[in-house]
Amino acid sequence: MRAVRIQENRGADNPDALVLEEAPYPQAATGDVIVRVRAASFVPDELDWPGTWTDRAGRDRTPSIPAHEVAGIVSEIPYGTTGFEVGDRVFGLTDWHRDGAAAEFVAVEARNLAPIPEAIGFREAAALPLAGLTAWQGLFRHGGLTYGEASGRTVVVHGGAGGTGSLVVQLAHAAGARVIATGRTAGEETARGHGADDYVTLESGGLDETRFGPVDLVFDTVGGEVLARSAALVRPGGTLVSITAPPPVTPVDGRAVFFIVEPDRHELLELARLAEQGVLRPHVGAAYPLAEARTAFLAKRRGIPGKVVLDV
Repeated sequence: MRAVRIQENRGADNPDALVLEEAPYPQAATGDVIVRVRAASFVPDELDWPGTWTDRAGRDRTPSIPAHEVAGIVSEIPYGTTGFEVGDRVFGLTDWHRDGAAAEFVAVEARNLAPIPEAIGFREAAALPLAGLTAWQGLFRHGGLTYGEASGRTVVVHGGAGGTGSLVVQLAHAAGARVIATGRTAGEETARGHGADDYVTLESGGLDETRFGPVDLVFDTVGGEVLARSAALVRPGGTLVSITAPPPVTPVDGRAVFFIVEPDRHELLELARLAEQGVLRPHVGAAYPLAEARTAFLAKRRGIPGKVVLDV
């Protein structure tokens, strides 16, 4: 099969080592399915992740295949795996310590996949798993909100026009919260289009707590100084959630949470249901063919809004 592989770690800012080449067909373990990949997406930082270079025992596993968000068609079901049939359209996450989906075929644990609704295309489905699960878990597992019962709560979303931030905005809005998004000036129309009630531009030094009032939850996707100053925005007893780094300051009488997203089939099913209803709209910023994987990784590093997708 054709696959994009990488042999050496030159850092996430230098994806030149990504090469499209012939690779072995994936080996399915117990509980896996083989998916014929139609679209894949990625986080540009994954080229720096330990799991890109070693397996769970710490052994070198190069050459490795990146892109851990997958959408495709089940092509093979090994003995002992249940829950899917050959021909099913599926999306989900591949294991961080195993090969990803920048390839014609990938082996994925069946428990980390869910059916794609007929109304959703492969590109949109590939843009949903990582960002969608991150948004869901940050808001509802770690942030203390309850879906559909967040009326009267205020949520600030830093980076509200990005691939992850836009889904955080949509989910928080759908949950009933008042949503304030932040980001670059160019992102305001996108964030408001996804349900933000207000928008604060960060270039102008807009991170002033007097502009927000105490809020119930801050969801940070930006990091740096923005994260460091965010605890001051949170009301006593509220929560600051970050996916960029552990918050350096904890809100008064509140909580500061840093988390790494986990695969979850039940949550994937919820995301699929909401996407089918039109409540969630994955933001695909650009799509590239598999042969242009290097360009795709660089494009995302250079700030293309939304998710960058590889068409396989």
